[in-house]
Order: sequence, then structure tokens, then C-alpha cells
Amino acid sequence: MKQHTTLSLDSIHFDYDKTPVLKGVSFSVKQGEFTAIIGPNGCGKSTALKLLAGLIPAKSGCVYLNDQPLNTMNRRQIAQQLALLTQSGDVPATLSVMDLVGMGRFSWESWLRRKTPEDQKWVERAMRLMEVDELAARQVSSLSGGQLQRVRMAMTLAQNAPVLLLDEPTNHLDLKHQHALLNIARQQAQQGRTVVAVLHDLAQASIYADQLVLLHEGQVEAIGSPQEVITPAAIEKVYGITTDTVQFGRAVIPIPQEALL
Repeated sequence: MKQHTTLSLDSIHFDYDKTPVLKGVSFSVKQGEFTAIIGPNGCGKSTALKLLAGLIPAKSGCVYLNDQPLNTMNRRQIAQQLALLTQSGDVPATLSVMDLVGMGRFSWESWLRRKTPEDQKWVERAMRLMEVDELAARQVSSLSGGQLQRVRMAMTLAQNAPVLLLDEPTNHLDLKHQHALLNIARQQAQQGRTVVAVLHDLAQASIYADQLVLLHEGQVEAIGSPQEVITPAAIEKVYGITTDTVQFGRAVIPIPQEALL
């Protein structure tokens, strides 16, 4: 089956207070593909994700969703196509876990349509998938940082959007739940969703992602498979450290040479 391009950035320029952040960035992601955006702090990873989500406007260039300019769509149309897990967000302390996950269904509601059995099905499915169903009655304020992150991921999944955008989704999670979440993200791609995640851990990105986009100083330094992108030359240029890379299965693991002395 031929994969079609779901999302793309075309010659995107973006400034924060006249400081260039993205400088002519272009890349595309396909249906059924897990793309990880990687790079050092301040290179524009989260900014690129916000542009893909339509949260901020580009200075120039265009974002496309299924070949339609994103800026021609309203927020409701976008929300039914894109689900975004942000790094953080204010959550009412007295809200229950079930109600927070249920907020993922808001884009499907209207004055004539309130919560339905279909909505409840997606909420319960997402909570089971993220193993937070036993927390359903708990108040959000009683959760640990890791539990809250898993609940927020469940809310994102409950939206049942064709595209998942994840901004540093493994924040606050222990090793077990980091890999569980990324494995779920990969499974979502394998089931036909388009997944784009901002990740810091290069080894994890290589294990779970089909395509890596390496950003450096606001530009695309490399794009391709993990084996094509995570190379000693690219890491030295972008991160400023000399490494050797070890490949084990899908994983490409960069090891600083100084650590081996």
C-alpha cells in the first residue's frame, strides 16, 4: 500500500522576538510512519511541532495537512485530525482522571451531540492502553508526575485523531514507562496513524522511529533512517562531541569517546 504524505513543512521560517528559530525548514511525514525530531536544546524541535499543530503561525512558508494549508482550517477541523501531547499544561487539581482523559473527546462534541457510548469506548480504551484505568476516580492532584504524564497521553489517544504529535512524551517517566509509551506510539503508527515526536534520547529515537529529522541551528541537518542520521560526523557537528556508534538490532547507540578512556 502506497503511503501518502500527511503533514509537511515547506520552507518554514519562524522568529521569536525577531530572533530566527527556524530558517527554511522543510520535511514531510507519511501515514503509518513514526518520525522523531531530534537535536540539541534550542535547535527548534518544539517550535517545529507547534507549527505542525497549527498553534503558532510561520513568518513565511506553509504547513500542509493532507495537502491542505493548515492556516485555512479552523481549530475544530484541526483538532479532529491532530492530537497534541504538550510538554506541560495546567490541569484543574480537582478534576478526576476519567474526566481529564474524557477531555480528549471535546473536538467531537457539539451543541447537538454530547458524550456518547462511542466517546466512552475511546476513553476506556486509551486508559487501558496507558495502564491508568485503575486511577479513573483519582483526582489529578494526587498523581505523581509519571502517572500524570501517562494520563495525559491517554487523553491524547482518546481523541482518536489520525495524527499524533508528541512533545517530549517521556518526560517524568521511569525507564519501563518510557519504553511502554514509545512502543505504544510505534504501534499507533503501525496501525495507520501518523506519529511525530520530539525526543532527546537518540538511542530511543533509533529504536522506535522510522524516520529521524535532525535539526541544527534552526535548519534540517539530516533526514532519513536512524542509521543514516545518527552518525559520528553528524553528532560531532550538531552536538559538539566525538562519538563512536554501536548498532544493536534497531538501536543506534552513540557513545562519547571520552567515556571509553
